[in-house]
Amino acid sequence: MAHTFRGVTNNPAAGTSGLFGANTGFGTLTPTGGFGNTTTSAAAQSTLFSPSNTSGVFGNTPNKSIGFPSAFTGISTGTGISAFGAPTQQQQGGLFGLQAQQQQGQPTQLNQLVTALSAPTLLGDERDAILAKWNQLQAYWGTGKGYYTNTNASPVDFTLENPFCRFKTVGYCCIPGSKDEDGLVSLALNKKEADVRSQLKELVESLHKVLGGEQTLAVNVEGVKALPDDQTEVIIYVVQRFPPNGISRRMPVTKLFSYMTQVDVQLKQLGVVMWVPRTELSPAQLKQQNAPAGMDSIIWEQAKADNPDPEKLVAVPMEGFKELLCRMKIQEQMTKQHQTRLNIISNDIGDLQKNQVTTVSKIAQYKKRLMDLSHRVLRVLIKQEIQRKSGCAIDTDEEHLSVQLDTIDSELNAPTKMKGRLNELMAQNRMQNHFRAVRSEERYSVDAEFLHEIKQHLKQQQEGLSHLIKVIKDDLEDLKLIDGLNDNGHMPIYA
Repeated sequence: MAHTFRGVTNNPAAGTSGLFGANTGFGTLTPTGGFGNTTTSAAAQSTLFSPSNTSGVFGNTPNKSIGFPSAFTGISTGTGISAFGAPTQQQQGGLFGLQAQQQQGQPTQLNQLVTALSAPTLLGDERDAILAKWNQLQAYWGTGKGYYTNTNASPVDFTLENPFCRFKTVGYCCIPGSKDEDGLVSLALNKKEADVRSQLKELVESLHKVLGGEQTLAVNVEGVKALPDDQTEVIIYVVQRFPPNGISRRMPVTKLFSYMTQVDVQLKQLGVVMWVPRTELSPAQLKQQNAPAGMDSIIWEQAKADNPDPEKLVAVPMEGFKELLCRMKIQEQMTKQHQTRLNIISNDIGDLQKNQVTTVSKIAQYKKRLMDLSHRVLRVLIKQEIQRKSGCAIDTDEEHLSVQLDTIDSELNAPTKMKGRLNELMAQNRMQNHFRAVRSEERYSVDAEFLHEIKQHLKQQQEGLSHLIKVIKDDLEDLKLIDGLNDNGHMPIYA
């Protein structure tokens, strides 16, 4: 099962500072946008309630959408669908997205790419054909630069997102089950889980300052989980309180994520390398997921048809070995977590089984003790009743009880009643035991006449075998005689 933070890259700038930002930890940041400094950027000066937050889930800031190839991996400047959102225009152009690129007014880049792959004019001779093949090979790899002209035009950069890259496939990722009103946002921090948990309170305070520091806002942590490469996922949500009536509710994830994209500098100073809204996809958004640019629509539709669980999984493209390695690390991390949880459950089951055996033995012990105490109480009551009734005449209830006891005793001692049946069963049991002992002592015996016939038959068989042995010996002597005649030079008789 793939995780939300697939393909998280390390942040060198964050790695050289303290745990979550500058060398002093959460309390102080660099002058470019700290918590206590007044010389913050324009984005940092805005708050969650400023008019600039009226944009959608990803805001109006360019190049801050979550690309479709990395819809579950992080923020990218590539094209595609937004994080769990609808596809952009560049996905709706078929095999290589050419029509969409033309609709977006980018014929120059397309022409440069086609020229570099088919007809470069850099050298002006037959070497341009070799250069075209080299550019095609680089495009297949998804790396390098394609030179195609001797003018001042910049070369074409071949990336994994180019339509001709061959290292592409389709995988599946889990669809978040949270709604917009839940307000959950996942943060990927370039720190270890132990360090994050030890300074979780400071992280919450720092995030509260980054989000405006309003008294009516409260940052809460939903969960903390380890990620590969010594990174940690922290799921947060913000609760907003309304002073007049004291009502509080969670801030929608669209509004929270939109503001976080505006204060990305401050978040990166805290060690946050990525933030993703955890919102579910609507059926309409799932249907609008067309083949991304550079991927065959037939392969994409087949991958969507082969989805093992369309209600929980969504098809996502995978480009390059680096993304495949990140996916493998996520899989190994989840496998370790599942194995750890299974070990904990197994230990708990073992402890419960031991407790169950101990409990059963204690229950049996307490039952026996209860029986003993009941008998003691009964004996005490009998003696007390005898002392209380001593010197008193027998009342009516006692007479009725005596009659009932006499009746029961007569039924038990009657020959045809319980006692007689019990004696009969005891006699049958002793008889069966006697027969069983007699049968164990019996041995098989044979009549004398039949035994004599068996002896005679065996004697005849012995005589027959002796006669057969004698005939074989005589034949061997004759064969030796014949062999001796052949050795003396005489012709054999049968010659």
